[in-house]
Amino acid sequence: MGSVSPTHATATLSADDPGYQALRSGAAWIDLSSRGKIIAGGEDRARLLHAMTTNQVQELRPGEGCYAFFLNAQGRILSDTNLFCREQNFLLDVEPETREPLFQHLDKYIIADDVALEDATAHIATLALEGPQALVKAARLGLPAPEKPWAHIAGNDVIVAHVSSTGAAALRFFVPVDHKSQLTSLFQTAGVPEASPLAARIVRLENFQPRYGEDILATTLSQETQQAHAVNFNKGCYIGQEIVERVRSRGLVHRLLAGVEIDATEAPEPDTRLFQGDENVGKMTSAVFSPALGKVVGMAYVRRELAEPGTTLAVNSHPAIVRALHRP
Repeated sequence: MGSVSPTHATATLSADDPGYQALRSGAAWIDLSSRGKIIAGGEDRARLLHAMTTNQVQELRPGEGCYAFFLNAQGRILSDTNLFCREQNFLLDVEPETREPLFQHLDKYIIADDVALEDATAHIATLALEGPQALVKAARLGLPAPEKPWAHIAGNDVIVAHVSSTGAAALRFFVPVDHKSQLTSLFQTAGVPEASPLAARIVRLENFQPRYGEDILATTLSQETQQAHAVNFNKGCYIGQEIVERVRSRGLVHRLLAGVEIDATEAPEPDTRLFQGDENVGKMTSAVFSPALGKVVGMAYVRRELAEPGTTLAVNSHPAIVRALHRP
């Protein structure tokens, strides 16, 4: 978001907050400029990224993109990325917390490769238009809207991508910093409200869309996230693939990330335990009170056999129902 997404469990928001309402039923704009933007150019850029990520990169064509994980040799997730293939380079859109370590990770593996990296975060602003009516609003404003997830349209130093931070319909705009005010003015003139980082986080959790740094961590295995669209099981070797394949072939995952809806008004802290009867069966990663639903929504890692949507558990003695994660 404009700054790192707020995670404090006691943060609250009114149900009639304009940005929150618009994200749920209309369209709002969100400032995501603090997200990292890394540009990878050079003749070997596709080969290098293909060898370092969990998804299929070498077959991407300009205008296409994907969601992928960067893993360490032990198969743990170092970062996630929205990866966009452009004519002359790739744009990697990452969480603020992972920008610097990911840049260093990539740079370490450039040995004899023709690859040039640029941290463009300070030069590229990122704004999003999100909500059920986001694409309709974009059409009314004359803004381009690619149809497929992670597809993007580039022109005049602007990239418009089909990718969401909240799980709602969305477009993401990458624009030169000095053009940012023009786009925000366009939204404001059209009556599109700005959604705060807190409003965006609440809607993201209402939609059960995980975020790296809160729900996906440096200790997480790819299959534990249930983000199947991040992993291509038919591609060649990449860092961490041996562990991913071992987990796939042997079914070694014992926990899965799942949505949780809690009949309570106070959000539990991260690592709060979930129970089935007296048995400890998981732990929370993030949670927030939803003013629209009148209950707490969040995400948790739970034992594999209990991750089926509709399963009843308990958090702090309150009933908790397992929900399916958002699917793009």
